[in-house]
Amino acid sequence: MKLPAHVTLVEVGPRDGLQNESRPIPAATKIELVARLQRAGLREIEATSYVSPKWVPQMADAAEVMAGIARPPGVRHSVLTPNLKGLEAALAGRPDEIVVFGAATEAFSRRNINCGIKESIERFRPVVEAALAQGIKVRCAVSCALGCPYQGEVSADEVERVVRLMKGIGVQHCGIADTIGVGTPRRAQAALERALKHFPLDEVSGHFHDTYGQALANIYASLELGVHVFDTSVAGLGGCPYARGATGNVATEDVVFMLDGLGVATGVDLDALVDAGAWISGELGRPPVSRVGRALLARRATA
Repeated sequence: MKLPAHVTLVEVGPRDGLQNESRPIPAATKIELVARLQRAGLREIEATSYVSPKWVPQMADAAEVMAGIARPPGVRHSVLTPNLKGLEAALAGRPDEIVVFGAATEAFSRRNINCGIKESIERFRPVVEAALAQGIKVRCAVSCALGCPYQGEVSADEVERVVRLMKGIGVQHCGIADTIGVGTPRRAQAALERALKHFPLDEVSGHFHDTYGQALANIYASLELGVHVFDTSVAGLGGCPYARGATGNVATEDVVFMLDGLGVATGVDLDALVDAGAWISGELGRPPVSRVGRALLARRATA
């Protein structure tokens, strides 16, 4: 089966990877991480989120981070903006894209934001409209698309319902997110196929957590459909809050290594990426989660 010739990786480590760290991380560290990712060849970087510091204290420095990062040509920086207040604050930072999230299950939506799916997405409507009016692209993620910590299995029909609602409020790109990492390849394909009914191939992406070790398999299954945009996190930053001690985001290094082996171009320098992962892991006081990162660092040490 012919696979895409090129894959775009959206590096989410600075935002999704760091947001749940328990100890404060200086803005200067986050800015340096973005710079190292840029130098490694990442061209899509999710830099921060404009959310209430009461709920996500780690992202309280969003304005400082966006003001401090370099803006090299050809690199796009996205931010999470869950409401109009967040978007208004984000505009000063000149994001290239904003991100909104909607759950695939009523159970997750009600447990996390105390409202149903339809109401939650209607809350995003003015955010999307305002961003588009400013010429800013809008991306969404359908969270818990392959499994829910409260409901369990999630049907493709449930995923498609949220995809339709997101399309209806003007979202331009749809990400299918396996938030708890329980998805397997055929389930990943089924969910993506529903997104592809409403969004063009270039505007559908996968966000796979590796909680159960299925992320690379799910990415390969997505490639078989032609999907060629994926969220990844350097050094595997970010855990799974619904599975204590488990890994969360798939490591960028692991994905690049697999794609290199498949002859699929990413534009990412794996050695520089491993260096970036080792550096931020050192700043956090722990080894990289990435298996490829650990293996290549060990090989360097014995060379």
